[in-house]
Amino acid sequence: MDSLESIALVLSIASVVIAIVLSLVAFIRKRKQDVHHTQETSKAAVSTKSAFDIASGITVIITILLITTAIVSRAIETGHGPFSNMYEFALAFSWGIILAGFIFHLRYKTGSLLNISLIIALLLLIFARVQYTPPNSLIPALQQSALLSAHVASAVVAYGTLTIGFIAAVLYLIQNKYQSPWLPDLEVLDNITYKSVIIGFPFLTLLIVLGALWADIAWGRYWGWDPKETASLVTWLIYAAYMHTRLLKGWKGVRASILLIAGFIAIAFTFFGNYIFSGLHSY
Repeated sequence: MDSLESIALVLSIASVVIAIVLSLVAFIRKRKQDVHHTQETSKAAVSTKSAFDIASGITVIITILLITTAIVSRAIETGHGPFSNMYEFALAFSWGIILAGFIFHLRYKTGSLLNISLIIALLLLIFARVQYTPPNSLIPALQQSALLSAHVASAVVAYGTLTIGFIAAVLYLIQNKYQSPWLPDLEVLDNITYKSVIIGFPFLTLLIVLGALWADIAWGRYWGWDPKETASLVTWLIYAAYMHTRLLKGWKGVRASILLIAGFIAIAFTFFGNYIFSGLHSY
């Protein structure tokens, strides 16, 4: 493994672990204060809480920069974006999840959302480390570099933001049942799920369109019902159903959350499907 790429990946795993710890501490301290309605928080306690929040944010940014370094280092060595194997895309996927989770956290101040997104990203980074593949020449079907880079960039944005929607949907179902003071309000969680799809669904659509264009160039047909293509279409239909029922039928809350959870399961199946079904896609 390339030294800079290797160092950046290992450091990003360590960094995201530290970010999880700091974020959890900051979240627990804040939630405890909210639950007990403390009116006499000392200046020292406030300072410590702020320090954990700031340290967590800085560590998340460092993690994003480290993963970016690993991706860029790989791209410089191979001459193409992160699209030739599962290792490369897992790196990009984890980058998208962390960035989306951090942006939504800054917007909605939802520590629970950030914590879970960091944990999912950590699992992906560990998966990437295990799946490491040495740099090699692209097969002819993958040599449309610009088109494939746009295809994968769309996937990173779509999957990253829709992962946040999945997390918010799960938290919504938990909050709806238990009314926990440790979780965001139902209205906030419902708003996050909707905003995540508003951002992710257009990129999911672009992902399929660009994939079809690439398939025509590489294989001489736009669509061939390859397992990856079929899974991506099912995923798109689930999120299209969410948009339809949300905008035209007013579905919110539990029913909408169940649809988003089903959508994420379809994303996971699309991502890992090649381990179950063989197809023309290399991953």
